[in-house]
Amino acid sequence: MSKSISIYTIALAAFLSFALFVSYQNPSADSQETSAASHADQKIQNFDLNRPFDFAGEPLPMENFDVKERLEREILRNSYYHSNTLLLLKRAKRYFPTIERILAENGLPDDLKYLAVTESDLSMAVSPAGAKGVWQFMKGTGRDYGLEVNGGIDERYHFEKSTKAACKYLNKLHKKFGNWSLAAAAYNMGSNGLASDMKAQRAKSYYDLNLSQETMRYFFRIVAIKEIMENPENFGFFLEEHEKYAELEFVNVRVEKSIENLGDFAIENGISYRTLKLYNPWLVGGSLPNKSGRTYMVKIPKK
Repeated sequence: MSKSISIYTIALAAFLSFALFVSYQNPSADSQETSAASHADQKIQNFDLNRPFDFAGEPLPMENFDVKERLEREILRNSYYHSNTLLLLKRAKRYFPTIERILAENGLPDDLKYLAVTESDLSMAVSPAGAKGVWQFMKGTGRDYGLEVNGGIDERYHFEKSTKAACKYLNKLHKKFGNWSLAAAAYNMGSNGLASDMKAQRAKSYYDLNLSQETMRYFFRIVAIKEIMENPENFGFFLEEHEKYAELEFVNVRVEKSIENLGDFAIENGISYRTLKLYNPWLVGGSLPNKSGRTYMVKIPKK
């Protein structure tokens, strides 16, 4: 009995599969019209670059065909990278207010927030080379600019502290190279490497340099992301304010001694271990070592 049912089931499944195949290969007139209408609704269009573009108040030389085409490439790639661009627009509401405030406090252009977007997609990313956090600091550079990095603490993941460190670094790069396009390139590839290439190529401008593919695209991706995020509707992105990710509200708990177990600390403060880590990604271990008696401010969700 079970054998005959099994054969019948297999035969029925085969028949249904064949019927579906025939239906797919020979769609009805109604389905063809629906398909045609769906394709007609999809609109993929070029973007007009015949106008001025700037970054941090510095105009791009749009009369240069190479500059125009490199910028167009990044605008097209990022505007049609729908899922990622949509997430960037959602995350911006959470992260931009703090970045904007710290940039202003340090006298730096607001446009530099788009460098953070380009570096990490506004996430606690880790690069193949070992750069970490929203601003993608390497371990040595992070320490050079005051970030604590050890087995239990990695302040490259501390949003506010790493943003302040990035401001110091960017300010130094701008003073060395004199403009923000070169400062951005140096942030990407390293100050010494850029200076060496400029000397070897007898170049005075970022746009005259022939660099690695990554750095050649880097600055243009920043400008493209700025254009898309400042004018999302022009690229087909429509978000209501409530659909964006809200800033995390928190209170700071002062800690001046070691915490042996962060799970216990979380429970004592009425939250889960996961929540503690979400609000404090710089706590990279299961404890907070503090033999030197430093003061740390640990974020706890506001109730």
